Formats: sequence, structure tokens, C-alpha cells
Amino acid sequence: MSKEINVRWGWLKVMYGYTIVGAGGFGLAMVLFPETVRSLFRWPTQDPIVYGVTGSVWLAFGVMSIFGLRSPLKFIPILMMQLCYKSIWFIGVVFPLLIAGNFPLYGILHVFVMGSYIIGDLIAIPFPYVFSKMDAKDIALASERA
Repeated sequence: MSKEINVRWGWLKVMYGYTIVGAGGFGLAMVLFPETVRSLFRWPTQDPIVYGVTGSVWLAFGVMSIFGLRSPLKFIPILMMQLCYKSIWFIGVVFPLLIAGNFPLYGILHVFVMGSYIIGDLIAIPFPYVFSKMDAKDIALASERA
């Protein structure tokens, strides 16, 4: 490795933990108790298939993040996927609704939570590492420092 890459180990673990509790817990509740979650947040009735997919995906992020606590660098794709889809959601859904003046009040909490994940992932993800050409030996050395 030609230069040392700074990895924020603490931030990575915090984001995996946040994903386990937040996305995993919320996804589990959406799958097991969809009507309770919907009524608790005053969400309108939604297609049960699409709603179930959303809950399942969030639960999957939470489950995979458990492995991220043990091997933070190996599971960075979990945080990258999270960062990507939430950023796309902001750009493709939230901003157009805000511009049109049609953003529903029940979505405000959702925006803050999703925004907190985006900010946390941007801080935690070691982008120089993600986009570098490190080999397995370099990855092992970086992991040992954790």
C-alpha cells in the first residue's frame, strides 16, 4: 500500500449499530406488525407487497450490519448501498415533493432519520479505501489495526 488510509473504526461500528437498531428493528416491526407501524406513524394504507419489500430490505440491512460489527471493512457495501438508495430517495422523491409543495407531514420524521444515515455514512465510509486498489494483504493489515 503506497500510503496509509485513515479508517474511522469507531464511526463504522456506530453506523453498523445504528443500522442494526434503526433499520433492522424498524424493518422487523414492518414485517411482523405492518398495521401497527402504519397506524403509529399515521402512514396512509399502502400496497402490502411493496410495504413488505421495504420492511424486508431494511431488516436485511440490519442483519448484514451484525456482520459489519465484526469485519467493518468487508461489509462497507452495506453502508454504501444505504448511502446510495437514501441519497437517490432524497433527490428523486423528497426534493420533487418539496418543490411541488406536496410533501406530506407524516414524512418529516422519515426525512430526518434518512438524513442522519446519509450524514453518518458519509463520515464513516473510508472512501479512499473503497476506491483504492488495495490487495488482500493490505486489507488484512488495515483490519488488524481495528
